[in-house]
Parts: sequence; structure tokens; C-alpha cells
Amino acid sequence: MIKIALTGSIGMGKSTVAAMFERAGVPVFDADAAVRSLQGPGGALLDVIGERFPGTVHGGVLCDIADAAMGIAYAANLNDGESFTTLELKINFLKPVWNSLLRATARVVKQGQTVGLVECDIIDDKDKLVARATGTCMTLRGDQAHGR
Repeated sequence: MIKIALTGSIGMGKSTVAAMFERAGVPVFDADAAVRSLQGPGGALLDVIGERFPGTVHGGVLCDIADAAMGIAYAANLNDGESFTTLELKINFLKPVWNSLLRATARVVKQGQTVGLVECDIIDDKDKLVARATGTCMTLRGDQAHGR
């Protein structure tokens, strides 16, 4: 049996190609859907993580979540050939997190020619604000952006 893996970033056409395979009668396993079912409310993975790692979520994990969300928000406004780097990141932890699904929502407050400000709220599954982060990003162009 031949097995084919479809990989790529968001918006690359994986779902379109998988649908084409399904229409052609080729069995398709959607790993993203499987992971979402494990990670979602009532999912087995969340329970296992809570059992194996009791206690609060480490602040560094919340910081990584916020950093990723803010980076996606900032990068969405870049032009072709541009990249960016984070100059500064600050986070306020407002509430401990134990066994909860988290949602990070980031927005660009100001994106100037060179420097921009982003912020992110992290909300738990009870819609309570867990942490708020701000970051300063610098847009890179030309040689600075090459390979980043």
C-alpha cells in the first residue's frame, strides 16, 4: 500500500487535495481533526496532561502562546520580502491556570515603518482573562530579512 502525507502551512491547499483523494475513493486520515478531538473539550489528551502534570501551567508556556499569537498578527501585515523580530515582550499573569483550554487573541496596536506594538489576551475556557502580553516588533527588510 502506498501512503502519502500532505504537509504544509495554513492555506497551502492540504484540505483541497485531501478532498480530491476522497472523491477518488482513496482513504484519507485527517491528523488535524484527530488532534483537535483529543485536545478539545472532553478530549482524552487534556485529561492525560492534567493527570500527568498536576499544578498550574508554567508562565513560560503562557508567554510562548502569547508570543506566537502576536507574531502571527504582526506577520499578517508584512509585505513580500519583509520579516520581523521581537525586540521586547512583557506579560502580566492575572490568574493561575490548571486544567483548561486556552484561547489567545492578538492584535496589532500600531505597526509603523520600522517598529510596531502588539498585544495579546489569553482567555481560559470560562472566558476569564488569564494573562495579557505586549510586545515590540521590528520589521526587517533587505539583507536583514533574508533567510528569516
